[in-house]
Amino acid sequence: MEGRQEHLFDLLIERYPQLSVCGESIRQAYDLIEAAYQNGRKLLVSGNGGSASDSEHIVGELMKEFRLKRKIYANQVEELKRIDQEMGTVLAENLQGALPAISLTGHSSLTTAFMNDSLPELVFAQQINGYGKPGDIYLGISTSGNSKNILYAAITAKARGLKVIGLTGMHRSRLMDFADVCICVPETETYKVQELHLPVYHCLCMMLEDKFFDGV
Repeated sequence: MEGRQEHLFDLLIERYPQLSVCGESIRQAYDLIEAAYQNGRKLLVSGNGGSASDSEHIVGELMKEFRLKRKIYANQVEELKRIDQEMGTVLAENLQGALPAISLTGHSSLTTAFMNDSLPELVFAQQINGYGKPGDIYLGISTSGNSKNILYAAITAKARGLKVIGLTGMHRSRLMDFADVCICVPETETYKVQELHLPVYHCLCMMLEDKFFDGV
């Protein structure tokens, strides 16, 4: 982490002091995702119920502007205008920089077809089998850390050379066995765990945006 990311992390702990117990795992998760993006890789995310909504929320913060303006790079602007001056100018003025991220909780035709034809618990694992490349990150969100579809996805991710990050509650869980880093927020009831997941992933998204788009 650099100074600006440290500041954002400190603000998180200042606002949510209970998260200090998982501060080191938040730092480690950030470092893994930053390294993946530095190397041109992507983030795959999934969860169930409220955590499925969190998966979509994370992708929304990464794939477009969150807190900072994200102008696209000059060489991209030039190429867009070279292809078509008028339409390229519109694109250059309106496209936003993005950090590639995919939520595995959508894609209704794919997921319903797979769940009908095969084991429903493997629906996220199947998508990782298709999307995942070595060096990518899989972020599995599970308040219990024991959701079977998240565990199968984590195992598949490890087998394909992805790094695995877990976002769970405080109890010991199976996801901890497969994750390279597991952020275990200090709550046990589902809604309370989810209430602490949001500031954690907002902080990660802010730090990543600051790293890759500050001054762009």
